Amino acid sequence: MALNASTQIAHPADQVIATLSDRGFAEHLTKVANGSLTDFSVNGDTAGAFTVTTVRSVPTDRVPDIARKFVGATIEITQVDEWTAPDAAGNRSATVKISVAGVPVNVSGTEQLTAQGETSEFSIDAKVSSSIPFIGGKLASAAEPYLGKALNLQAAQVEAWLSKRA
Repeated sequence: MALNASTQIAHPADQVIATLSDRGFAEHLTKVANGSLTDFSVNGDTAGAFTVTTVRSVPTDRVPDIARKFVGATIEITQVDEWTAPDAAGNRSATVKISVAGVPVNVSGTEQLTAQGETSEFSIDAKVSSSIPFIGGKLASAAEPYLGKALNLQAAQVEAWLSKRA
C-alpha cells in the first residue's frame, strides 16, 4: 500500500534537520507516543549527508486489530533515515526504512524536506508491505493511516519543540 503525506512546518529546513537528529527530541517524541527510546544514533555530520537510526518500543494499544494478533503488549520499531546533503536551496531528501521486530511489516520510501525560506514542507512517499500470506495486504492497508498520523504527529512535535526554543 502506498503512503503519501505532507505537512508544513513553520521553521527553516536547517532547524528541522537539527531537531530530527537530536536525541532529546527523539526521546520527547517517543514519550508522546507512550513508548521508550531503545537506541538512537547519528552517523555523519548533519551539515552534509548523514544517517539517523531510531529504535523505539511502543505499546500496541493503537495498533490495528488485525495486527494485534501478531504482537504482544509492545512492539519494537526501527527507523533508518539516510539524509542527503542539502542542495543549494537547502532542500534534502532521505531514504527511509521502517521495520517492526517480529512482524513482517516494512515501510520503505523517500522523505523530502523542502526549504521555503522561514518555513519547510516535510513529505513522505513510501510503500507499506507485509509478507504474511493471504492477509499481508490487509495488514499493510490497516497500518497505512497510522503511519500518516505518525508523520503529522512528528511534524507537530518538531514545530512545538522549535517554538519552545525560539
